[in-house]
Amino acid sequence: MFRGLAVPCSSVSTNDGNRVSLGNQTGACVPQLVAAHAAARPEQVALVANGEALSYGELEVRSDQVADRLCMLGVGPEVVVGLCLHRSIGLPVAALGILKAGAAYLPLDPAYPSDRLAFMLRDAHAPVLVTDADLAQRFPSGGCQVVELDAGSRSIARQDASSPVDEALTQQLAYVIYTSGSTGSPKGVEITHASLSNLVSWHQHAFQVTSADRASQIAGLSFDAAVWELWPYLTAGASVHLADDETRQSPELLRDWLVAQEITISFVPTPMAERVMRLEWPRGTALRAMLTGGDRLHRYPPPGLPFEVVNNYGPTECTVVATSGALKPEECCDALPPIGWPIANTEVYVLDNHQQPVAPGQAGELYIGGASLARGYRNDPELTAERFIPDPFSATPGARMYRTGDLGRFLPDGQVAFLGRADRQIKIRGYRIEPDEISALLNIHPMIESSLVVAREDTPGDQQLIAYVVTAPDSQPSCQLLREFLKTKLPDYMLPAFFVFLPALPLTPNGKLDLAALPAPDPESAPIFVAPRTAVEQHLSGILKSLLNLEQVGVEDNFFQMGGHSLLGAQVIARVRSVFGVELSLRNLFEHPTVSAMSALIERLMIAGLEAMSEEEALNALAERE
Repeated sequence: MFRGLAVPCSSVSTNDGNRVSLGNQTGACVPQLVAAHAAARPEQVALVANGEALSYGELEVRSDQVADRLCMLGVGPEVVVGLCLHRSIGLPVAALGILKAGAAYLPLDPAYPSDRLAFMLRDAHAPVLVTDADLAQRFPSGGCQVVELDAGSRSIARQDASSPVDEALTQQLAYVIYTSGSTGSPKGVEITHASLSNLVSWHQHAFQVTSADRASQIAGLSFDAAVWELWPYLTAGASVHLADDETRQSPELLRDWLVAQEITISFVPTPMAERVMRLEWPRGTALRAMLTGGDRLHRYPPPGLPFEVVNNYGPTECTVVATSGALKPEECCDALPPIGWPIANTEVYVLDNHQQPVAPGQAGELYIGGASLARGYRNDPELTAERFIPDPFSATPGARMYRTGDLGRFLPDGQVAFLGRADRQIKIRGYRIEPDEISALLNIHPMIESSLVVAREDTPGDQQLIAYVVTAPDSQPSCQLLREFLKTKLPDYMLPAFFVFLPALPLTPNGKLDLAALPAPDPESAPIFVAPRTAVEQHLSGILKSLLNLEQVGVEDNFFQMGGHSLLGAQVIARVRSVFGVELSLRNLFEHPTVSAMSALIERLMIAGLEAMSEEEALNALAERE
């Protein structure tokens, strides 16, 4: 077992002129630390997004206004407030305002289905939702009080802008994030200010963060890495730059943006980091550290990168990061990159089935203890007691450790080697997924008798969700029908790429599911090929064949079932823009995943664009298309 070196959470002072000396602020939480920097340097840039910049003074005023409005609605300590906003400066402003009101924020990704968002609000017992006018209509009326950040900003501004709550206890909730759950419903993880403060303090010391730093914000709102991208920097007086959706989904655009924005520290989710590392980088880039995590890293950084690559690991239940370590560039290595050493005030244990330490270098299940642990699961004391258990190795009364379900072993230098999952929980493209949650939803469909969802990697580096389905008697559901059914209840990253229909799920002689006997998806079982019929369908089919490395793509073929995902979707959008001169969004791809549906949308957008032009402009545009 190894323990991270202790770093006092109250120590944020330095002789460096780039960092404000806050002195010994024992128990100081995120709102107090941000306020101290706002008071010391109100003109310093705090947030940048879409060409808009917000100073620390403006951040303080606007977040105070949000907090005032929430306090008027009765929001206070231990109250959870829903937060559903598009990527903009308003997002961290509102999150800080919720914390200033003494409450905890619940991030709700606008890309999630409405049913899932409504469930999270209900399950968290959130009485108030902060959102925009265009997103408010996605939530059922009467469920909670809605504060529209855009339309309501005028009424908020008329309130007294003084800070309403200045003393949040460290054991109170700071935020709640929902993760995939094995029962068919997501589960909310409760993180306190004490745990968040430990992350913030460790991060600032580990990466020498100062007010001169320029950090990126790339992760999705409901990915707990977004917590890590905001608070360690805003509590250090640094500036945080929010990347737009197109930029954060394209390796080339992301690299160019990081260079242009002069970002010094960036977190990049693992799948994207692996692609960004392989690009050519200018020697003069300001980036000194690229942090990655959220998935299993399959390669070391290549020699010659002008910045350090740091691999990180941590379940949501352990406040984003539990282990961290810089990687040495290696051209060839038999072992996958390690996940680093335990962070400050954190213990990592490798235990056997009896929860006893294994021999040095042996594999076992990873358990995590220390200051970063979550309080538990929202409104689920039984699951909390099952996963957060007494820590017999700690001398601290009441200490707990979290059973991760991950397998690992200690390396001779004290780093941890990650060996996979002990159960069936998986991570794909940075998102933690319980396949049983998908199965539970499939099984409620009247045409489904039973199902099993697994992750397969038949092509190296391309992990996909596969749903094995046993249909009810006299039922013949199509793949498209089942996909559309799940689409109303799950985010896109949880939708299976393939559906395989079986007469029965294979079992071992002991009656357990025989995962090894599950067949690979058969390309021959795909829908009957229908060749492109129009010029738009032909061009689009060619684009998809190139990106997906397929010999043919028919008009009824589904982009996601052929192996497409959000990262490739960004490239589809870019090529469609170049070829057809129209702008698609990722939501368009999710709603129109087949070649025929996508082509029809492109044609409508082209016609609408031509109608908006003068006759001469339209003729010129048509000539260019030809």
